Amino acid sequence: MVYEDRLESDIEKKAKKSIGKLVTAVDIDTSILCTIDYEYPKRRIEVEMSTDEFTCVCPFSGLPDFALITIKYVPRKRIIEMKSLKYYLYSFRNVKIYNEHVVNKMMDDLVKVLKPFSMEITGSFTVRGGVKNNVKAVYRAK
Repeated sequence: MVYEDRLESDIEKKAKKSIGKLVTAVDIDTSILCTIDYEYPKRRIEVEMSTDEFTCVCPFSGLPDFALITIKYVPRKRIIEMKSLKYYLYSFRNVKIYNEHVVNKMMDDLVKVLKPFSMEITGSFTVRGGVKNNVKAVYRAK
């Protein structure tokens, strides 16, 4: 079934702006990330989200990199809106970026919009050339 009459949202358009070309991390539009008020700020909870559908492009080889991305955080006043996070992650699809920079870029962007008590982002990248790469970034509010 084809949805020919379906209109793309602004967030979806921003996430797809790199289709057909390779870009760099500065081309990721962080305005995609939308937040929601956390209604229980006195209760500390841990939010954990993951996807095994993450892709980006190796800047050295030009080949696709695939990863399981796991994001854990303890919200302060804001939580991430899941659809916007999905499109944010999708926006990396044509980005030439090293695995280590992926998790750091995500950490910077998500901490900026959420201002959480803490956050941990792990990228478990698929084996390439017989080597598996796991990258973790950790943030703790001061």
